[in-house]
Amino acid sequence: MPDSIRRVDVHAHAWSVDYLDRLAAAGFATTSAHRGLGAEPTHAQLQVRFAQMDAAGIRTQVLSATPASPHFERRENAVKLARRINDEYTALVQRHPERFRAFASLPLPHVDAALDELDWALAQDGMLGVAITTSVLGRSIADPMFEPIYAELDRRGSVLYVHPAGCGAESPLIQNHRLTWALGAPVEDTVAVMHLLIAQIPQRYPRMKIIASHLGGALPMLLPRLDHAGSYETPEVPEPPSRAAKRLWYDTVGHDHVPALRAAVESLGADRLLLGTDFPHQSGELFQAAVGYVERAGLSADDTAAILDRNAARLLGLD
Repeated sequence: MPDSIRRVDVHAHAWSVDYLDRLAAAGFATTSAHRGLGAEPTHAQLQVRFAQMDAAGIRTQVLSATPASPHFERRENAVKLARRINDEYTALVQRHPERFRAFASLPLPHVDAALDELDWALAQDGMLGVAITTSVLGRSIADPMFEPIYAELDRRGSVLYVHPAGCGAESPLIQNHRLTWALGAPVEDTVAVMHLLIAQIPQRYPRMKIIASHLGGALPMLLPRLDHAGSYETPEVPEPPSRAAKRLWYDTVGHDHVPALRAAVESLGADRLLLGTDFPHQSGELFQAAVGYVERAGLSADDTAAILDRNAARLLGLD
């Protein structure tokens, strides 16, 4: 790959069979959605992945285990599995330092253990921050219990990457109607960002770099409505969502839907968008389209280059 290519994909996954087996044995609801997709860190599957990355001009992927995260009410399970996946990612980055960086997993909701794991993980080469799900076993990520984690990330100037939990936003109207990922995931993205904004997490922890998935869900289409409703529903929040939302960053996973990408650019700003592919859930032609739709969106040449080639590398210190 030419040295000039610096393209960084912030939304990518990898799971070993061993990790998924251990997760299932500990009582994780289902791991079937993460198996057989080409996301195993075996030599054969990595070569296929690298070929797709090369074809898309992607130098580096930042890996996250979400939504197969080690979040368990039983502390022992959460602690053991967080270290397991973080060890796997550390080894993978060491073997392929040009190809991979990673976001660490935390043993939530156990905040004291999470702080210990954060301290260990961010001392490992290639760990750029932490990844959590949009809710943690039914708890909002804006719950004050998690603020010690945000305070530590803020102190370090590190990254909080937020990915849907796959719980259908805890709604039976989503879960029971086969809409958990089709509709539930972007709803979870939207709700999680709004919880953070209402709690003023980005303002109170300004050095923590928050990255939300999937263009922020429905956020780009709702900002004027959120500003209007916020004036009477959350009048104690001084900064309107349309302004506060620009304190975060958002990955570009939009399933080849150019109007959604353009709405995100116009609502949030091209400088707030980071290339994401959602590998392995988008692979092959869909993987190429995750990059190609940015190029086909009719954006200015500078905005296109910023989204594809500059923003993520600069934010993560990989340029």
